[in-house]
Amino acid sequence: MRKSSRLISLTSICLPLLLTACASKPPVQPPAPQKVISGDQMLRDSQGIQQLGSRWQQGKQMVDKGQALQTQGQAQIDQGQKMINDGQAIMQESEESYKNIKQ
Repeated sequence: MRKSSRLISLTSICLPLLLTACASKPPVQPPAPQKVISGDQMLRDSQGIQQLGSRWQQGKQMVDKGQALQTQGQAQIDQGQKMINDGQAIMQESEESYKNIKQ
């Protein structure tokens, strides 16, 4: 009987400890230390970024120029369409006047 009471006692002590250990969060490992960047690496990175910026500016200039050309082209198309409409109206008037003279 003594052994069983000791076993029960031991079980009643160990069981809560085991459950507490299982329920607790695992220990958090500290993050890996940041790698120190050398001056040469910073220089290479900044030159690459500068090249990207220059390339972007080149693209922006092309977009702006293309939009300006489209605007100018549309203005010329509108002017050409107005000239066509005016010319057709003059031709129509002339044809009607000719018909009236002929009659």
